[in-house]
Amino acid sequence: MSTRIKLVVAAVLCALVAIGVVVAATAPRETGGVSTGTGTRVAFYGDSYTLGTGATSPEKRWSTIVSERRNWNEFNPSVNGLGFVTNRSEFGEGDLVSLIIEEKPEIVFVTMGLNDNFSFDYEAADIRSQIPDDLDRLKAGLPDARFIVVEPFWYTDDRPESVDIIIRWVEDAADDIDADYIAGASRWIEGHPEWMADDGIHPNDAGYAAMAERMDDELARLGL
Repeated sequence: MSTRIKLVVAAVLCALVAIGVVVAATAPRETGGVSTGTGTRVAFYGDSYTLGTGATSPEKRWSTIVSERRNWNEFNPSVNGLGFVTNRSEFGEGDLVSLIIEEKPEIVFVTMGLNDNFSFDYEAADIRSQIPDDLDRLKAGLPDARFIVVEPFWYTDDRPESVDIIIRWVEDAADDIDADYIAGASRWIEGHPEWMADDGIHPNDAGYAAMAERMDDELARLGL
């Protein structure tokens, strides 16, 4: 299957999933039934790769694995198919940014950007402006929080040009708010088809475990 066809299929699947999920993001959710630690409150702003779609249970996703290892109290309202712009109906009150600010976490992970590749051809300008808008809002609403911005994940060995463009925009926005930046995450599952779920789009349990190990290494470098 060509990269173009894979992207079209993925975009359609993400859009279908988002119809039933994006609305749910307007109400605060904890972590999909996961019992997390009692320590530092940590929020995750992400899409299906942070929500854990493709895993057999929420406990198997990378965010929960790294949180449990650190006794972090995880707040993960991530949404399937969501991008900074793609499949997004809320900008401001009621969106994930506002939900995270309301939680007053001490650490915030930003792992967005993958899904914006699917609308890049006609929404590039909006994507470019929305990335710093979201990060600036988070920084203004949580001035004492530590921000960890992760290079947007990617899921195929082939990469459209938009992947590296969006990565650059995210890195620039992270620098503007003095966030910690984790580079290289778009290639963490590259070359490992055995780490993919049956849908061919999301990681499986082994894939999320591998992502957790890579994230652990990066967090150790940051002193976390």
